[in-house]
Amino acid sequence: MSVERLNTVLQQNLDNLYSKGTAKGAEMVITGMKSAEGTKGPRYYIEGHGNKEFIKMNSNSYLGMSLHKDVIAAEEEAAQKFGAGPGAVRFISGTYAPHIALEKKLAQFHDREAAMIFSSAYVTSMGVIVPLTTKETVFISDELNHNCIIQAMRLSRPVAKAIYKHNDMADLEAKIKESIGKGKRALVVTDGIFSMRGDNVPLAELVAVCKKYEDQFEEGLITIMDDSHGVGAFGNTGRGTEDYCDARVDILIGTLGKAFGINGGYVVASPTIVQYLRETAPMYIYSNPITVSEASAALKALEILDSPEGLKMLAHLRAMTQRFENGLKDNGYETIAGAHPVVPLMVRDTKRTSELVAFLTKNGVLGTGLNFPVVPKGAEEIRFQVSASHTEADIDFVLGVLKNYQDTH
Repeated sequence: MSVERLNTVLQQNLDNLYSKGTAKGAEMVITGMKSAEGTKGPRYYIEGHGNKEFIKMNSNSYLGMSLHKDVIAAEEEAAQKFGAGPGAVRFISGTYAPHIALEKKLAQFHDREAAMIFSSAYVTSMGVIVPLTTKETVFISDELNHNCIIQAMRLSRPVAKAIYKHNDMADLEAKIKESIGKGKRALVVTDGIFSMRGDNVPLAELVAVCKKYEDQFEEGLITIMDDSHGVGAFGNTGRGTEDYCDARVDILIGTLGKAFGINGGYVVASPTIVQYLRETAPMYIYSNPITVSEASAALKALEILDSPEGLKMLAHLRAMTQRFENGLKDNGYETIAGAHPVVPLMVRDTKRTSELVAFLTKNGVLGTGLNFPVVPKGAEEIRFQVSASHTEADIDFVLGVLKNYQDTH
């Protein structure tokens, strides 16, 4: 049977991944959770660890919205009213009133005229970039952009592409100059927050550089930013990197699956761009939308964020992030300073990274070890992600575990 021969080849490939240490391996399974109690934030139970409690320091739920009672109530109410799933793609009969309300709210939140939601942020980047890339489009990208941007670039097959050094605006300008005359349209694409490091694009500088050359391309030079890790967790009002840098791009991609604690992705832009994407993006046209209950929960999360309660969440998140970052430095660990709640502990060694992750897990702390090829050799790290659901006691507990590791190793 052909499948047996395929199995043999695939197993060899899997064995190679495991022998090199680059396989993801078995997934950790969460079997339950314990609500915040006293000075402790939420705790989680993991399959194979019995009643041992774990603190999550590797969650994208930066505001803890996924556990907010009002968000949960909004989701449950919508499920009772509309059912568990949409039952169709958007242009047939899968568009419900909460989908439209969410898109309107997202556009307002980002001070844009239009928005559309996708099934995930990864799909959003693919669904935006691919339809906007023609055979006469030049693609210019930061070297540390997320995999979704890299795959979108490969799938869209631009006439030319250029990769500039991470956050190096002089190199970006050089790459733009080199691209003039190669295509009618240029797309400059960047992450807002670079998820492995927690640093942000110098957006005001990027926009200024791009504006200098927008008339050099017949169909314009368009700036696109995927700010999935920034929106809801960054900036004084939670509007992400645009808020923090006081600058804006032409097309902004965000997610509902991180700070908002739900699921799905979205794009905000001009009405013409959004309508064009509705008509041409296969990732949108041929996929069911997020559920009505998810859309309703996201609406409630947006409402909470854009309120005094949300501002308190953001202030607490910033305070906990600073407390953790200062604690790492005080304990002699290397980190990359920044205001975003992604706080990397730079280990710079694959074996030691794995050892430290195992030590953390043994002591009830979940952190994400990042080794080559996810990060370059010499840049191995443990990515910690602070949440507004963390308390001072939580942060101090994790710092204590890390100090104990140093003392015993």
